[in-house]
Amino acid sequence: MNRDVIITCAVTGAADTVGKHPDMPVTPEQVADAAIEAAKAGAAIAHIHVRDPETGQGSRDPALFREVVERVRDSDTDVVINLTAGMGGDLYFGPPDDPMAFGDATDIASAEERVVHVKELLPEICTLDCGTFNFGEGNYVAVNTVDTLRDMAKRMKSFGVKPEVEVFDFGNLWFAKTLLEEGHLDPPPLYQLCLGIPYGAEANTATMKGMVDNLPEGAIWAGFGISRMQMPMVAQAMLLGGHVRVGLEDNLYLDRGVLASNGQLVERAAEIITRLGGRVQTPEEARKALGLNKQV
Repeated sequence: MNRDVIITCAVTGAADTVGKHPDMPVTPEQVADAAIEAAKAGAAIAHIHVRDPETGQGSRDPALFREVVERVRDSDTDVVINLTAGMGGDLYFGPPDDPMAFGDATDIASAEERVVHVKELLPEICTLDCGTFNFGEGNYVAVNTVDTLRDMAKRMKSFGVKPEVEVFDFGNLWFAKTLLEEGHLDPPPLYQLCLGIPYGAEANTATMKGMVDNLPEGAIWAGFGISRMQMPMVAQAMLLGGHVRVGLEDNLYLDRGVLASNGQLVERAAEIITRLGGRVQTPEEARKALGLNKQV
């Protein structure tokens, strides 16, 4: 059991959730304010996506990331910045009888393009989605080939930014261990176990424990579940020795039928942690635990 827990808050994500929540952060100012709100509520790490301010759809525009990061860094609230590098691997196949008629939302970028904002802004952490899998219903596939991932990992290492390896299934974990063995990840590696996303790993005790049992020795890890499994997986991750993640990227509700804010979700997670006999780490404590240097 982990009694000194780091809370990450994933404040907006890139999913089509804007119309499902009236206060979903969209503009750079809103995303930055959400990260600051989460930090004030107890989150040590803010996991940040950006969205197109006009459409609300996920974006990888470096200018949008820059505005968010500068607003957070210029605030009087300390938080570890974790930027997504997951955008640019979106493949929408056509229907089964015409699979090469790729959808308009297809966005496949080079490894260099996918980390250009990381190179420019030098966050303390950025994500590395460690595999290709069917992401939900329909013909959407999240594409992360092994050669692309190796290239991205090398670039992150050269920038001095610690990758948070996103693990959506057991095959992802296998390849993540391979990256470590090949020297593309500096020890101790940092893993995020992402559970409940159709059709990756399910959000339940057996799956999370199975993944934890297969982590390399000395790994630092966190885990989360989406939707109604968000808070149960907070408790489960802590009990299995890990850290936790909450936020509107993964779940829109505080209680059944009650829409949440990022701050409320962090506060709920902190309450679970303290009621289980633990404590929530500060951003400075999290930096020390993860071997990070604060960027300004």
